Amino acid sequence: MPQSLGRVLGLLELLQATPAGRTVGHLAERLGVDERTVRRYAAHLAELGIPVEGRRGRYGGYVLAPGYRLPPLMLTDDEAVAVLLGLVAGRRTGLATTAAAGETALAKIQRVLPTALRARIDALLATLDFTATRPVSAPDTATGTLLTLATAASGRRPVAFTYTKPGAGPAGRELDPYGLVFHGGRWFVTGHDHERGTVRTFRLDRISGATLRDGAFEVPAGFDPAAHVAAGLATGNWRHEVSVLLHTDLEQARRRIPPTVATLSRTRSGVRLTTRAERLDGMAQMLAGLGWDFTVETPDELRAEVARLGARLQAASGRVPPRPDRSGGR
Repeated sequence: MPQSLGRVLGLLELLQATPAGRTVGHLAERLGVDERTVRRYAAHLAELGIPVEGRRGRYGGYVLAPGYRLPPLMLTDDEAVAVLLGLVAGRRTGLATTAAAGETALAKIQRVLPTALRARIDALLATLDFTATRPVSAPDTATGTLLTLATAASGRRPVAFTYTKPGAGPAGRELDPYGLVFHGGRWFVTGHDHERGTVRTFRLDRISGATLRDGAFEVPAGFDPAAHVAAGLATGNWRHEVSVLLHTDLEQARRRIPPTVATLSRTRSGVRLTTRAERLDGMAQMLAGLGWDFTVETPDELRAEVARLGARLQAASGRVPPRPDRSGGR
């Protein structure tokens, strides 16, 4: 949690603990800031709708309006766990638009939980860890951008924005946004690009200056934004175009191969896997790890990588570990 926010909330707690109020000097000493900063914190609380009253004079200070007290957040144990774990998971996976947003929301909810429930939640968060999902280092997405695009997609309104790709200058875009998708720690928007005349996908962290435009549009029947983004990521601008026939059924293949990795289609002989890859050695290792027989259709270089991998595995299977030294060092 940012230090300044913690002190603003600390000021609120000090005022709640002392109904008669505190002098500015005493508050500054308790919070470790100067008196001017205390006045800024008090103004921030007032902007949030908390009735902080100032007292004039030599010993002037601040007091909460009579009878005001921030009520505890009335959540059941199940509700509190669901909300706080959702915040933690969002922070771990990059789902929050900014790291600070997840931290401050978590801190605010913890502060208004009933004391007994808060102690139990604190114990859970202190002992919680993740094995499969570690924090991702994802770029921040502007909350305003996310909300503007969500409004446009929900209301079927076009949107204009500036898009900046690495190595290229900013470019203006107009889009009919069909939907927002979160994947791999990043936000994406997909829809009809007016300039290109086709469906395109854009990363939100590269978007700035998003504004709603007049007009309306219809989303094509059956369009699935998540599936479109996943397919686009699987068939991105990588070096090699890959086609492999997997000797299994489509249901089994879909359980093991996510749509972001490859496109799967049923054939008479099994399942055709199509994708693009930058490195073929990694593709050979993935195919071997699936545990099914397969036939490489293209490219020929992938067949060579599979053969090299097979030779390495065969050589490893024939190695015998050295016998332990039983001489005792003599």
